[in-house]
Amino acid sequence: MTFRLTLAAALLTGSAALAQQTDLTIGLQLEPPHLDPTSAAAGAIDSVLYSNVFEGLTRFTSDGSVVPGLAERWEISEDGLTYTFHLRSGVTFHDGTTMDAEDVKFTLDRARAEDSQNAQKALFGEIASVEATDPQTVTVTLTQPNGSFLFNMAWGDAVIVAPESIEAIKQTPIGTGPFKFDNWTQGDSIHLVQNDAYWGDKPALTEATFKFISDPTAAFAAMMAQDIDAFAGFPAPENLPQFEADPRFQVLSGSTEGETILSTNNKLPPLDNVKVRQAIAHAINRQEIIDGAMFGLGTPIGTHFAPHNPDYVDLTGLSQYDPEKAKALLAEAGLPDGFTTTLKLPPPSYARRGGEIIAAQLRAVGIQTEITNLEWAQWLEEVFRGKDFGLTIVSHTEPMDINIYARPDYYFQYDSVPFQTLMTELTATSNPEQRSALLRQAQEMIAKDYVNGYLFQLAFPTVADARLEGLWQNQPTQATDLTGVRWTE
Repeated sequence: MTFRLTLAAALLTGSAALAQQTDLTIGLQLEPPHLDPTSAAAGAIDSVLYSNVFEGLTRFTSDGSVVPGLAERWEISEDGLTYTFHLRSGVTFHDGTTMDAEDVKFTLDRARAEDSQNAQKALFGEIASVEATDPQTVTVTLTQPNGSFLFNMAWGDAVIVAPESIEAIKQTPIGTGPFKFDNWTQGDSIHLVQNDAYWGDKPALTEATFKFISDPTAAFAAMMAQDIDAFAGFPAPENLPQFEADPRFQVLSGSTEGETILSTNNKLPPLDNVKVRQAIAHAINRQEIIDGAMFGLGTPIGTHFAPHNPDYVDLTGLSQYDPEKAKALLAEAGLPDGFTTTLKLPPPSYARRGGEIIAAQLRAVGIQTEITNLEWAQWLEEVFRGKDFGLTIVSHTEPMDINIYARPDYYFQYDSVPFQTLMTELTATSNPEQRSALLRQAQEMIAKDYVNGYLFQLAFPTVADARLEGLWQNQPTQATDLTGVRWTE
């Protein structure tokens, strides 16, 4: 009898093991416009593909640190100008071709080329040459020392791609990661499957489906019905208490690198007048926006820098809510009756909900806004590339990206030679204390120029099945890294 009971228990245990779930359906609010992270500014691409399908020489971990990726180690010359990367052996792309030094050279040369479409081309600006020394070794020479070079190589814009598959990458991404692209049902979902030939540790998941649900109400319904297993960046913060009270779910409350800003076209009159931009800043009630659009989730900011960074300076006092001061500044700028401009809003909840609140706040001081709701691809075309806007709201989720203010052709078109000089000095500086001082100076400079309306640091709530573990809580970069995700039952 004892033997039979033991055997029965063993069979039941074996059945449970066989039934272990290895697939995942995870919701995201934004669908990528295409699937090439090296030629678009859309963070939605990285949200699906970073570390899952594509990998770089280095990579970010969940705590924001930089660790080896496709390069297992490297040496840096004493003068800081030469980086010798030693690549991992036995790495292949998902189409079976070998990943070697020539692919790294192709990737970096393509990213820094004159006709490059890479949204973060400046990351590669100090590269003087890339040499494939041998199949497993790449030598990168810089024009000047760059204390952030290994950090830059961890961005999604720097993942390694191959010339053999580059023509079709926007629809069929071929990377080296632990998951392979399977199919994309546009308007609905992207399906990934485990890469059996992966060079590293295989993930616990055998397949994953990214389900795109832009409407917050629909996201809530899908999660409550358990039609999806998790939702990263849940877009309806007002519903979080219901999930926290339900034992079927867990809520991960994380932070991001996402500075959410009322972005301003600095070349478009009258927004090219600093007094007008200052008036806009004083017309904004940050806490009202955080409470109304994000139900209290979000940390007020007064510059383009993450509050959790040790070098952050609290400059919110420079742009305190003061509608009377806003009206006075408009009068000083020769606009006592205000003016009218466009407010173009991408799909995220913070933008659509926040846009209505900001429009009302601006209206109260005489600034009228013509609101247009854009889909993500439209926003990229009209606002980011076309610079056809007066105001917009967007969260910049790239890590440590204050250097975008040194690019005069960047979409908000801030052109300050002193700031550009400051960023050049920062790039060439490796001493931590000196870098901290320069970063603080940079924050103050853009705050005092009122380049944009600085709103809040974007929170990142994730709702998930209580049995899931390994999801990133914070977002040191825009990614939904599934490499460590597993079911616990």
